[in-house]
This record gives sequence, structure tokens and C-alpha cells, in this order.
Amino acid sequence: MELQPVILSGGSGTRLWPLSREQYPKQLLALVGDETMLQATAGRLAGFKGRLPVAQAPIVVCNEEYRFVTAEQLRSVGRSSRNIVLEPVGRNTAPALALAALAVAEADPVLLVMPADHVIRDLAGFQAAIDAGIPAALDGAIVTFGIVPDRAETGYGYIRFGAERPDGSKAIAAFVEKPDAATAQRYLDSGEYLWNSGLFMVRASTWLKALAALQPAMAKACDAAWQGGARDADFVRVDKDAFVACPSDSIDYAVMEKLAGATDLGIPGCVVPMSAGWSDVGAWDALWDIADKDGSGNVARGDVLFEDSRNTLVYAQDRMVACVGLDDTVVVETPDAVLVARKDKTQNVKQIVAALKLEKRSQASAHRKIHRPWGWYDSIDAGARFQVKRIVVNPGARLSLQMHHHRAEHWIVVKGTAEVTNGEKTFLLGENESTYIPLGHVHRLANPGKLPLEIIEVQSGSYLGEDDIVRFEDTYGRG
Repeated sequence: MELQPVILSGGSGTRLWPLSREQYPKQLLALVGDETMLQATAGRLAGFKGRLPVAQAPIVVCNEEYRFVTAEQLRSVGRSSRNIVLEPVGRNTAPALALAALAVAEADPVLLVMPADHVIRDLAGFQAAIDAGIPAALDGAIVTFGIVPDRAETGYGYIRFGAERPDGSKAIAAFVEKPDAATAQRYLDSGEYLWNSGLFMVRASTWLKALAALQPAMAKACDAAWQGGARDADFVRVDKDAFVACPSDSIDYAVMEKLAGATDLGIPGCVVPMSAGWSDVGAWDALWDIADKDGSGNVARGDVLFEDSRNTLVYAQDRMVACVGLDDTVVVETPDAVLVARKDKTQNVKQIVAALKLEKRSQASAHRKIHRPWGWYDSIDAGARFQVKRIVVNPGARLSLQMHHHRAEHWIVVKGTAEVTNGEKTFLLGENESTYIPLGHVHRLANPGKLPLEIIEVQSGSYLGEDDIVRFEDTYGRG
């Protein structure tokens, strides 16, 4: 029997725009410390010495759109997984957990379900709470972990707990939605409420049994999606049509809140209190709360100067940002968008994202810098009939063999060695050398070296969209 980490990495983090975007959400960002939130989550059980040994690698359930960067981030910190389960569409956490449970149904481990976009500052406190929940999970319960509140927080749901159970956990008396300020204070004063963390522990077989009984349509759709799926290297692709047909719901709503009324099911729900410096980092004000501050309460990331400013958070990604006379403000600078907001209004950032989507603005979903399985590119300039990109190709990686109907390309090598296929010729280019790819020519760029390859690409033509790519061969299985 093992403790199997399951990382749910499907969120979009719209309230942390412009750093977090649909195609590169907050769990892929290093918002706190040097590791990304995904990497930190994958390492959260390092050194765990509890009742069960920890499985060698996590199961990760993520959106298909960012599968390659997810795999690369895990690999780069030595936490690679052969079970990265790809969701063709988002269906919330209950179906995601079902896919993870189906992946290891035969071994039937205890699953520790962790959102990839949370921060936990006290790993010892976290691991102690996890160990305390294992007996209840082994005994057939579905365990959630409730955060011991330290303030009257209106941004979280709450769990009211009841009597202590024989296994040391506490019975769940009620789940409560986000309260107003007065109600939150009453919850805090009573000592009977915990914040709902979104962390769960359950045997794989227990979850599948509960889902089949309480959400049969969801269980059937997930099973069909899993059975119709296929493995692709480190990725597990489920059947798209079956998963699209799956109802969408959270673990709480789909199962946890219904367990008390399903006594004949024989699966209790329980909660284990946790004090571990937890935050779901739901918005910029939450990040300010947990970040290290200077003597004036300011938080700076990047090249930032403060003058006569207090309790202000600034993220500078691309340029120097100077702040004069700011109080309780959030400033987030990226290459293609800048956010300025009152700290107590940052929950409303999602409305800006909704407006951008309505206007079909690219800033809603993607950064200027786009990650690909072979490396990344940054669109550094564009105008009528031209676009300039900075392209970095990882050592040993190669782009697809492709052609374009509407554009020609000029490639200039600025660092490393490029292997170029241009029509029927394949040749090497060194630094300060260049080539021209005429419109309609089949071509490929590869990095045969041991260092990153960097080129400047100048595109010219009547249409420069990314959908003007005809792929003939691709290392990464893209159509």
C-alpha cells in the first residue's frame, strides 16, 4: 500500500491576470520562491516519514494545452511522471479525480489529492496533517483537510466540524459557502469552523464506489473516457467525446456534501485540521498577504523602486517599475499588459479577463512569450505584412517539418548552431549566419548542439497567423 500524490493542474487563475493566463495559468508560475507552484506541489511530500510510503512519481491531471510545459517543469526538478493525464476539456475536480483513480485502480493506493496552485509554507505541519488522515482513508472514509483559520476570511468556504472519530479525524457537520464579514467573524469566534482547503485523501476504490453511487452519469462517462484512451509517451489521452459528455462538478458538490445523506453507502466524510501556512493564492491581495515585505509593507518582484509607498505589491517582469506615493496598490507589469488595481479590488480582475475575451484580445489567453515542446518564441515586433520573433530551441530538440502558404521567413542565428532543412537541402548555420525560406518551401529548424539555439526569425507575407502551418512530420505528435 502506497500514498499516491495526485496533482490537479487544470485551473486558469484568471484573478492573477496578467501573469496568469489561460494557456499559461498560475500553477506554472513561480509566484512564491524559485520553484513554480506545480513544482512545489510535486515536492510537498519529500522526506515524508508517515504510516505509508510515498509513490515514486505523482499522477498529474492537466489541460492538454499545456502538457509539454507541465512535463518539462516536473522533469527539470527531478519529479517526472509517466502518468500525466490529459483533459481535452475542463470538467472540474470530481471527474479529474476519477481519471486519476482509474489510472491506479488495480493497485488501489491511498490518493492524496492536491491542487497545483496552492501555497503551503510549513511543510512539516502539512506532512503531519497528511499522516494524521491516513487511518481514516485506510478505513474507507473520504478525508478532507480543513485549514485552522487565523482571521475572519470572506473569500473561502468553510467546514463546520463535529465530534472526533475513533481514527482521530473529525466528523463533518456542514459545508458552508463563503460568508459575509460578520458571519466570518462569528465562525472564527466559535472555534467550530475550518477553511475548506480543496485537499482530499481517499482510496482509489472508495472514490470510484462513491462516484458510481452518487454521480452515476459522471462515473460512466469517466470510465468510458478512460477505457477509450491511449498512452502517448508520458501522457495518457482519454477519449475526447466521452469526456466532453461528462457532467462538470467539484469534489465537494458532487460527492462530499452528499455523503451524510447516503448512510447506506457506508462511506463517511471526515475532516482533519491543518495549520501549515496554507493559501490558495486566489488573487493578488492573497499573494501580498503571504509574501515577504519590507519595512513599509511593500512586496517587490523584479526591478522595482518604491518612494513614499506602503502596503503595495509590484511584479515587474520586463521593465523597471517605479512607484511614488502609492498605498494599498497592486501593479503587475508584463511585456504586453499592465495591471494597476487597488489591493482590496483585485477579486474583480476576472471581469477584465472576461472583457478581453469578449473583445477576442490575445492578452486574455496567451502571453507574448509562447512555450512549445521544443523551447519557446517571443513575438518582439509586428506590423503590416511582417512579424519578428526571437526563437529559442532546446538542445537536441527540433521543430516540425512544415511549410507555409502565405509567408516567407528569414532566419538569423545569434547563438548556438542550427541544423536547417530548406527544401531538398539540409545544412548547418553558425552564429551570425542566416538563411531565407521562400513561401511554400518545406523546412525545419533543429538544434544538434548541447546549448540552447537562439535565432531571430523575420516573417513576411499576406497572412502571418500560427494556423498557416502545414506539418508533414512532428516529433511531438502534433497534427
